[in-house]
Formats: sequence, structure tokens, C-alpha cells
Amino acid sequence: MEEHKPLAAMVVVQCIYAAMALWAKAIFSGGMSPMVFVVYRQAIATVVLVPIAILANRKKLKEMVCIGTTGFALVFVASLVGATANQYLYYQGLYLGSSSMATAMTNLIPAITFVMATLVGLESVEIRKPRSMAKIFGTAVCVGGAMIMAFYKGPKLLNHSLGASGLYDVLLHSTAGRNWVIGALLLVGSSSCWSVWLILQVPICKSYVDPLTLSAWMCFLSMGQSALLTSFAVPDLDDWKIHSLFELMGCIFAGAFGSGVTFYLQSWCITVRGPLYSAMFNPLCTVITTVLATLVLHEQPHAGSLLGAIAVVAGLYIVLWGKGGDAKSQRVPADTVDLEKTLARSESQLNATSTITEPLLADGNLTEK
Repeated sequence: MEEHKPLAAMVVVQCIYAAMALWAKAIFSGGMSPMVFVVYRQAIATVVLVPIAILANRKKLKEMVCIGTTGFALVFVASLVGATANQYLYYQGLYLGSSSMATAMTNLIPAITFVMATLVGLESVEIRKPRSMAKIFGTAVCVGGAMIMAFYKGPKLLNHSLGASGLYDVLLHSTAGRNWVIGALLLVGSSSCWSVWLILQVPICKSYVDPLTLSAWMCFLSMGQSALLTSFAVPDLDDWKIHSLFELMGCIFAGAFGSGVTFYLQSWCITVRGPLYSAMFNPLCTVITTVLATLVLHEQPHAGSLLGAIAVVAGLYIVLWGKGGDAKSQRVPADTVDLEKTLARSESQLNATSTITEPLLADGNLTEK
């Protein structure tokens, strides 16, 4: 029974992510501003994480509060990019696109991070090695899948009224609408922000390594940043009102479960099985979201979204296979090790600003949770 607990934990985590995407989509369809939702979400996450961080570090409260000018500046920038901007783009893209596309686009993060890390010298690429070629090829497949989802919507998969000629015509001419394209590009931008956040973790975690306290700081700073920005973008106080219990519970669920439950489940799972095991479950969220969005929200799945999602997921596993070879290498540059250690904290913060797991990591023995 014990050996199945990590499996159950990761399934629960992916179900929480899927529920957050579906709940947020329903809330936005009801009229709530995505920017206002981010403020409430971060506020609730702060209320949840700060007391936990204080209790967990009650013997070193001074170190937790006094992080220094440089540390504060780094965490502030990381919060702005990885929490505030990331969630603004993600939820606006979710609103303009679909919940299934939003969860599928998050699988781009390993590929985008690989490209950025290579450009700044934190990843090494050896063309003659199959693992390096796999990372390059997987990245290209991910990008191709994202472009398909963005620019080709395709026919509805559940449309049975089309004949053979009609279906052929739709396949050729079903380009995506303006809002759909903008939503897809915003989601790519969200994944890119998260990749930048991962790169920023290298200098941050060299001097500030407590993930729980760092998460609490980021939620707190992101709450202030998002509240300030949203006050200018959405000045009408009526737009800030929560009009139903459904909206209130959605905000609470996103903040408490996204930042609390997933934090502990993923950190424990990475401790016992490693981050690559955790990353393998990412596409499950896309599958769950797509099925439930069709049944509950009555979203119509399209051929372009399906083909793009398949390509992105395939590219993800190719990149993971290539990255898995790094764990077997005994000669890894110091900067690469630093990056990989910080990459172990990423996945839950994508939706909750918790600093845990990351799909690029190959070392399964990290215990910095």
C-alpha cells in the first residue's frame, strides 16, 4: 500500500490543478475579472502560507523576516515575473481561450526553460549525444504543438453533422479566431514568465534556500503587486465585488488548495520518488480538464487543440527523456547543478506560487522541501 501513495498523491495534485482551471473558467464566464481573481487568489495564498511558514520557522524568525536588500530585490523581481505576470497572463489566456488549452500549454515550460538556460549558459548541449538531440527535438515538437493550438482551431470533434466533403473543407479553413490566438499567445507568455522565474531561482536559492518561507514571501509580494496593478487596470470597485458563493469558494479553493495542499503533496512525492516522477503526471491534468470541460462547461473540443496538445505532451516526454540522462552523467557543470536544484521547486507555483517541483530536473534525491 505504501508504494502506491506517491501515485495517489500526484493524481490528487493533478485533479486539483484541473479543478482550479475549470473553476476559474466558470468564474470568468460569469463576469469576474481575471486580474481581480489573481489579487484574491494571492491574498488567500498569503493567509494560508504565512502562518505555516512562521510556525515551521519559529526558531529562526529573524532570518525569515530579514532577508537583506539584495535578497528582497531578487525575491521582488521573481514575484513580479513568476507570480504576478505569470498568473495575469495565464488567467487572461484561460479566459480568452479554453481551460484545456491552458493546461496543455503549461507543458511547454520544460522546453522553454531548456532554451533559456542554454542561452545563458546554464544548460550544455552536445550535438553528438542522443540525449541532447532529444532535448532539442522535443523542444521543437513542443513549439510546433503550441503553434498548432494557437493558429489552427480545426473542426469540432463532436460535430457529427458534417459529411466527408464538408469535413474536408472545414479542415482546410478552420483557422482560429482573434481572441483564441491572443489567448494562446498569452498562455505561451505565461509559460515563458515561469521559465524566467526558474532561471532567477539560481541566484536566489544560493543565499535563500528555504522553499516554504520563499513561497510565503512571494505570495505576500505578489498580493501587493497585483493589487496595485489591478487598482489601475480595474478602477471600478463594483468589478471587485464577489457576487456569489461560487466565486468566493473558487478563490478560496485556488489559494488554499493550490498553495497549501499541492505544496505538501508534491514536496513529499519528490522526496520519495524524485521530480521526474512528478513531472510525468503533468499531462494528466490536461486530460482531466479536457474531459470535464466538455461534460461540465460544455466546451467544444477542436481538432487543432487535440493535435497541438498531443504534440506538446509528446515533446514534453522527449525533453524529459533527454534530461533524464543528465542524472547519469558524473560531470555536470556547477551552474547546471544549481539550476537543476532550483528547478525542483517549480510545478506547484505555476498555479499557486509554491516553490517546488520542475519537469526538467533529473536528480531524484533532492530533499529541500
